Parts: sequence; structure tokens; C-alpha cells
Amino acid sequence: MKIIKERADVIPALTEVFRTYGYEGASLALIGRHTGLGKGSLYHFFPGGKEEMAVAVLDGIDGWFHAHVFEPLRSDADPVHAIEAMFAATDHYFRSGERVCIVGVFALGDVRDRFAKRINAYFTVWRDALADALRGLGKDDAVARDAAENIVAGIQGALVAARALDDPALFGRRLAAMKVAVLPARTSVPEGF
Repeated sequence: MKIIKERADVIPALTEVFRTYGYEGASLALIGRHTGLGKGSLYHFFPGGKEEMAVAVLDGIDGWFHAHVFEPLRSDADPVHAIEAMFAATDHYFRSGERVCIVGVFALGDVRDRFAKRINAYFTVWRDALADALRGLGKDDAVARDAAENIVAGIQGALVAARALDDPALFGRRLAAMKVAVLPARTSVPEGF
């Protein structure tokens, strides 16, 4: 187990506890067991208790997705590259379908209302950033927004289906199919021409 010296050191273990057990199932005893910290240490790092821990986890997820998915979708001058990178980063983050989406877990649980603004922002920002990149491919606004919504929903559905069917490879297959459906076909020129 990693030595915990500061608040940031606790976040990866908290993330996995919430990913595995959801907000409701993540008791302080369970969190302590997975972090190696007692209640006193947990409250030292998170005076607001479990809710503050969940916010810290959501902040970490938000930061990762902004850096690796949302901003590249908006700032890459090549929308094809940006969308391909989004699919690769998404596959990497969810470990090719082996990890569930914590934001999705929170959205489906009793805690949804407590974190509604955060949950909504995660999906809205993703959809809107992807729609921006799709507009960069020449798609009109309505088509880009609809395609982006379908892809974000498809990613979440693929995560659930991969887990439900105990087939993590399903996630990669669905990502590949979505990518082919949305990106223009690339024509390759044989070498020497």
C-alpha cells in the first residue's frame, strides 16, 4: 500500500472504493480498510467526511477528462486526430471496459441529486466538446450535437454492457464501431505512388 503523506495520496484509493461500492456502499470502515487510514486521519484530510471525499474524487475525474478528452477535442486543429485521441483516451481510462464510470455510478444511485450539477456538467461538457470537434469535420450543428450525444451515451452503455456480460472486450469493439461511424473513411495510398 502506498504511503499516505497528503490528501492527494488518498484520492486513487478513494476512487477505486467509490468505483467498486458506489457512494452509498462506501462506508468509512471500508474506506479506511482500502486507504490504510483510520477515521481520524480520514477526517484530517477530509473534514467534510464522505461527501468531501466524493467531491475530491469527482474533481480528479473532471481534471483528467478536461486534460485528456475535453480540451483536446476543443483545441486540436485536426478534428479527426482529436476524435481519435478521445476514443483512445477513453479506452485507456476505462481500461478497455474493465472499469465502470464513477460519474455514471453516482448518476444512477440515490446520491444523484446531491451531485447533480457535477454529474450534469461531466456529460454536458463531453457532449459539447465532441460536438465542437464534429462541427470541425463539416457536420452541421444539429447533426454534430446528435452524434456527440449518441457517442457519449454509447460509451456509457458499452461500459454497462461490458460489465453485465463480463466481456470487457465489448467496450473496445463498441468504441471502434463508434469511431468508424463518425469519422470520414481514410483512403490510403500504396507506397511508391
